[in-house]
Amino acid sequence: MLSNSKYPGGTGSSIDDIAYLTRADHRVPTLLALTERPRSRSELWELTGVSSSTIRRTLGEFEDRNWVRKNGYQFEATPLGAFVAAAMAELIERIETERKLRDVWDWLSVEAEDLRIDTFADAVVTVASATDPYCPVNRFVSLLETADRFRLLGSDLAVFEPCRDLFRRRIADGMVAEIIDPPYVSKYVLSTYPDYCSETLGSGNLAVWVHEKLPAYGLCLFDDRISITGYNLDSGAVQVLIDTDAPEVREWAEATYESYRREARPLESAVE
Repeated sequence: MLSNSKYPGGTGSSIDDIAYLTRADHRVPTLLALTERPRSRSELWELTGVSSSTIRRTLGEFEDRNWVRKNGYQFEATPLGAFVAAAMAELIERIETERKLRDVWDWLSVEAEDLRIDTFADAVVTVASATDPYCPVNRFVSLLETADRFRLLGSDLAVFEPCRDLFRRRIADGMVAEIIDPPYVSKYVLSTYPDYCSETLGSGNLAVWVHEKLPAYGLCLFDDRISITGYNLDSGAVQVLIDTDAPEVREWAEATYESYRREARPLESAVE
């Protein structure tokens, strides 16, 4: 509940205090800096890049709210100030994560309850654009180039086609790979690239399984990263690739992959 709060020098609501902190770019960094250690007015001036008069006025307003106190020539955050600073830092991190995903989340077709949004705070988000439509595929290639183990769940023809030669080389180099895809994808690849399939399947490093009902997104498990691919359902083009090393996403990806793997059939049954 948003109730009125009072502090020496004025009255207002909690929303007013949030608005005050975010109305000028230097205020939250100043409060955060004072939670790390005491600092002088001149240090804060140099740190934030604002004028000395602005810092003087900001510190006075912080003191009015009992967020900071003066100790000699330095200022330090009070427990109340540290509490507010931590909350603002968390809020900013959440908004930054949301902004990163805002325009691409719908492409991923991942149910909201499957993964917490904040698990993607450190994710790399690669989005196709009119000037660089293959940007997500290029990111996929960079992950595949260094993988020793690779697992794929999905109908990722849009990813496979541009990098099939690299995939063949990585298999020949000893990368162990497993793919679960729909029967129509396996049949297409086998009929379109028979020599390629014979070579890669004959290496012993590649296992292919088929599943009739896969998720709308693509899921790849690399050695130390997980990638999720979103598509334009009308064209089949890769729209976005998000990759992360977050443990919670790894746990979700392993469980998701294994649930489909248990239901999948060997490739041979799809081409008989």
